[in-house]
Amino acid sequence: MYEIRLHGRGGQGAVLASGILAAGVVEAGKYAVAIPSFGFERRGAPVVAFLRISDKEIRRMTNITSPDCLICIDPTMGNSVNIFDGLKPGGALVQATGKPLAELVIPEGVATVGLCNAVRIAIEIFRRPITNTLMLGAFARTTGIISLDALKQALLDSEFRDAGLEQNLRALQRGYDETEVHHINQRATA
Repeated sequence: MYEIRLHGRGGQGAVLASGILAAGVVEAGKYAVAIPSFGFERRGAPVVAFLRISDKEIRRMTNITSPDCLICIDPTMGNSVNIFDGLKPGGALVQATGKPLAELVIPEGVATVGLCNAVRIAIEIFRRPITNTLMLGAFARTTGIISLDALKQALLDSEFRDAGLEQNLRALQRGYDETEVHHINQRATA
């Protein structure tokens, strides 16, 4: 089972992104369960959503405490929440940021990092910093867990089919195309 935790802020669409990603995984022929978590339901408050992916039926509906991958759709989340808490050794980080890898504090044990300047791109496409669709493209590019075509089909089948579909398809593609993927050499542990 592959487990993902999405971090964002209220109003950015982290919960919606987990649902679209789950639909894309199902489109690709696997099983997926998206689990939203609501704390303070207000714009700007930290939000977390969870997703499990498997080749077999999934029965666990609990929150994910030891994810294989973190998707952080807001570049400021690390200032208020320890997004790395519980990340499995060899895990992946998909981060919305305009900073280069050298300027980020990445804990030991993170093996793959995907960086996408999602806020800049979102402003260009939506005129607002809504990065969720961009970061789904970044996830596909970083992990290879899902194809871009499966995510496009999930968008076509989503609530965006009536409004904003063209913009969201463009955001998904740009998130995929403009993500820099870094494979970090693991340091030896004593």
